[in-house]
Formats: sequence, C-alpha cells, structure tokens
Amino acid sequence: MMDYINAFWVGGVICAIGQILIDKTKLTSARILVFYVIAGCVLGGLGIYRYVVDIGGAGATVPLLGFGYNLSKGVMKEIDESGMIGILTGGLKATAAGICAAILSAFVMALIFDPKEK
Repeated sequence: MMDYINAFWVGGVICAIGQILIDKTKLTSARILVFYVIAGCVLGGLGIYRYVVDIGGAGATVPLLGFGYNLSKGVMKEIDESGMIGILTGGLKATAAGICAAILSAFVMALIFDPKEK
C-alpha cells in the first residue's frame, strides 16, 4: 500500500510544480514540458533522480521527468558498453518502447477521433 501512496504524492508534487509554473510564469506548456525532460536528464545524470525513483516508483518514472531520467540512464549505460557512440544510441534504446507507445496511441486516437488544428 505504501508504494501506491508514495507514487501518488511524488507524482502529485511533480504535477503541482508544473501547475505552479503554468499559473505563475508566462512559460508555455511546451516550454514547461521541455524543461521537465531536460531537468530529468540533468538530475538523472547527476544521480539525484534515482533516489526520487526509489521513493516514488511509477509516480516518478511516468511523468516527463522520468522520460529524461531514462534518456540519461540509457546514454550512460550505452557509453559504458559501446563507448562514445552510446551518446547517440543510448537514449533511443532506453526509451524506444515509450516513444513507440506514444506514436501508436496518437495514431489510434487520430483514427478514432477527428483531429483538428487550432
């Protein structure tokens, strides 16, 4: 039960920070999303975000911070195994399933619904 509670509050804090950034700054949602991915990469590269993942589980890995963390973790692992080429391949290998799921979900939703441009 504690795993669920920790995932809930860690994910909630991440979402609350995003909401505060939306409400209190003039940042667009796209810039906030990019900020979250970059923050996840930096915190993952420094080894800090690993502790957040240990506490929050899916509450920390599902948001965009988790995507950035997985990118950095994949790059570091691939650099250890393949050398400098891992800079290019590591992030893609580590996040391929998530990217594929996002593209497939977007495609299915576009087939089901009538997408329109703003």
